Amino acid sequence: MKKWLKTTDTITFDVRDRIAWITMNRPDKRNALSWKALQEIRDALLEADDLTSVHCVVLGGNGRDFCSGWDLTGGESSPVKEQQASSEAPPPEYRSATATIDDDIWQLQRMNELRLVMFEMHKPVIAKIQGNCLANGTDIAMLADLVIVASDARIGYPPVRAQGSPPSHMWLYHMGPQWAKRMLLTGDLLRGKDAARLGLALESVPAAKLDAHVEALAKRIAATAPDLLACNKRVVNLGLELMGMKTLQRLASEIDARGHLSAGRMQFRHSIEELGLKEAVRKRDAAFGDGMVEYNWD
Repeated sequence: MKKWLKTTDTITFDVRDRIAWITMNRPDKRNALSWKALQEIRDALLEADDLTSVHCVVLGGNGRDFCSGWDLTGGESSPVKEQQASSEAPPPEYRSATATIDDDIWQLQRMNELRLVMFEMHKPVIAKIQGNCLANGTDIAMLADLVIVASDARIGYPPVRAQGSPPSHMWLYHMGPQWAKRMLLTGDLLRGKDAARLGLALESVPAAKLDAHVEALAKRIAATAPDLLACNKRVVNLGLELMGMKTLQRLASEIDARGHLSAGRMQFRHSIEELGLKEAVRKRDAAFGDGMVEYNWD
C-alpha cells in the first residue's frame, strides 16, 4: 500500500497498514493546543474518515506528553484574535474575544465543534496517551472511541481550580457522577493505571510497550471492513446521544463561560499579569501538593 504523508505546523499525518496516524507535533510546547492546532487536527480526522485506504485512526502526541492543555503563553487566543493577527483582520462588527458572556459561549461552542468531529466521524479513533494529558488535552482524548494510556501517564483538569469548567464534558459518561465530581472539584490528577481502573481509559500498559500495544490493537480493528466498523461505532455513540451526550457538550460551554466570570478566574488572570504564567500556576496549585489521587485498590 502506498504511504501517504502530510505534515503541517502542528501535526503529522501518516497512513500505513490501513491506519491513519495523526500526531500532535509541538513537543517543545508539550503539544499545547491552539485554535490552529484544533483546526488542523479536525481537518486530519476528516481526511482520514474520507480516505478509503484508512480503516481506523490513532491520535497521539510527539515527545514526552500527549497534550499539556491550552497554550497560554501567547494569551488566551480565539478565532477572532488569530484572524486579527493575520493580514485579513475582520470588520469591527465581528465578535471580539470574550467581550460578553455570549461571545465567550459562542467561541467555546465553535471550539467544541472542532473536537466533536472525532465523535461524529464514521471511523474509530484510538487515543494513545503518554506523559501529561491535561485540561484541554482531556477534552480531545475523551472523545476518542478507545483510550489507551501509559501506566505512568498523568490525566486531569487542574484549571478547574481557578479558571472554569471543562467546555467539553465526557467525564460523567466515562467515570460516573461521583468520580467525575471527585476530579472536577479538586483538579487532581490520575495515574494512567488508575484511570483505566476507573473507566477513564480502556486499559493501561507500561510506557515502553505503549506504541506496540496500540499498533497491535489498531491492526486488529483495521482488519474489519470500514462500513462494519462504522455500524458498531455509531450505534454506541447514538446510545450516548440518547443519554444526552451532545446536549451536555453544548451546556458545558455555557457553564464554562459562567465560570470565566467568577472571582477566582479574575484573580487568576490578575496573578498571570502580576507574576507571570508559570508562577501564577504554581500559586494556584500550591495547596494541592503533587495533585495526585492516591487510591488504595486493596
